[in-house]
Amino acid sequence: MNLSFRGRYLAGFVVCVALMAFALYAQYVMHLDPCPLCIFQRIAVCTMGLFFLIGGLHAPRKTGARAVYAIVITLGGLWGIATAGRHLWLQSLPAADVPACGPGLGYLFDAFPFTKMLKLAFTGSGECAKIEPVLGIPMPGWTLFWFVVLTVWALLAIRRTVR
Repeated sequence: MNLSFRGRYLAGFVVCVALMAFALYAQYVMHLDPCPLCIFQRIAVCTMGLFFLIGGLHAPRKTGARAVYAIVITLGGLWGIATAGRHLWLQSLPAADVPACGPGLGYLFDAFPFTKMLKLAFTGSGECAKIEPVLGIPMPGWTLFWFVVLTVWALLAIRRTVR
């Protein structure tokens, strides 16, 4: 099947919507509260989804314009890959090396400047090291997989569709 740029980007948007729908299902139905790193991964998914949608609706014909969308989506994907990678690393630590649980992300936003808040959030906390597997794979493992797939998908869509 040969999808157009529009089709590829709208498919990327649908995957992002599905990922966010599952994240909300996990939070509100499975009662898995998101840690700060989970929130950052959600932000990355939403950023990618937004630009997949805008790119899909715009559907530029020129490769340069397509590349702009792909670059923004790739930046969101790299942010997500880094966050999910850090999250998986925290989950792999022995219990003795896991950082103590800290305040929630809302408090960090209110109490600290943005750069300090990012540093504290990426230091992680005990709640970030809690492993909640889905089909035997930790949640950050799934998000890492999807960040890689969506980033590659966005970059491959730059090429003009052969008709």
